[in-house]
Amino acid sequence: MAYKLHEVRRLFEMARLPNPSGVPDARRFKMALEGCRAIALWSCEELESEWLILLEEIIKKPIVPVGLLPPSVDERNENANESEVEIMEWLGKQRSKSVVYVALGTEVAMNTESLHELALGLETAELPFVWGLRKPFGLSPDGEILPEGFEDRTKDFGLVVKGWAPQVKILAHESVGGFLTHCGWSSIIEGLQSGHPLVLLPVDLDQGLNARLMEEKGFGVEVERNEEDGCFNKEDVAKALRLVMVDEEGESYRKRAQKMMEVVRDKERQDKNVDGFIQFLATNRSLEA
Repeated sequence: MAYKLHEVRRLFEMARLPNPSGVPDARRFKMALEGCRAIALWSCEELESEWLILLEEIIKKPIVPVGLLPPSVDERNENANESEVEIMEWLGKQRSKSVVYVALGTEVAMNTESLHELALGLETAELPFVWGLRKPFGLSPDGEILPEGFEDRTKDFGLVVKGWAPQVKILAHESVGGFLTHCGWSSIIEGLQSGHPLVLLPVDLDQGLNARLMEEKGFGVEVERNEEDGCFNKEDVAKALRLVMVDEEGESYRKRAQKMMEVVRDKERQDKNVDGFIQFLATNRSLEA
């Protein structure tokens, strides 16, 4: 499991970016890692025990998983705004497990060309979709996020939500059957919490390794990309979508995601991780500064 070349290049670019503190983020991370006495990780042994063991061997410090800590799901519409009501009504008209939810997080900066290929991939796949779409940071106010005519051409089977969307509630809806994600860790947990197989489209930071882990575990498929520059096309997107959502060859991904849902939703099991972390702190007071 490793970063791809285009991901490594982006990581180095981001590491050199200045910030108000005057200390690059990579340096701050290194200082924090060297200065800590133990590391608490937002994960669990059921998901990645072998990697937790390896990390402890590399870091030479205790690694304590605190569980996946999935968010609660409030399916009520009492305080829903107009946009949320529209989304839920649209989902209510779709067949069970037929819709793919698409979201790239709140801070991901995907360029316009990639967004266009993603949109055309959704159109090519011809699967029902809800896309929670935010305008990328740095794009001019009059910049076109979507290909010309895209919303008109897909209006019979797709819904584009420009702005914030209630992700956890959407993923919990019975009509949703898959999740195309940028592979942020919280999004992955929210997708698995609802038992959805994943279409993996990482952009930066830890997202590439998160995608490799999910594919290694059989919970999803990564969109094929150019190793050098990370480019992908509409056919790559459509192929991954159809494999995860409807193709017979993708049945194993759907079954494994459903199985992992049981682990994520097991409150007793997740609480044991939190209790274990508290016990670790109580019995290792020598770790205190």
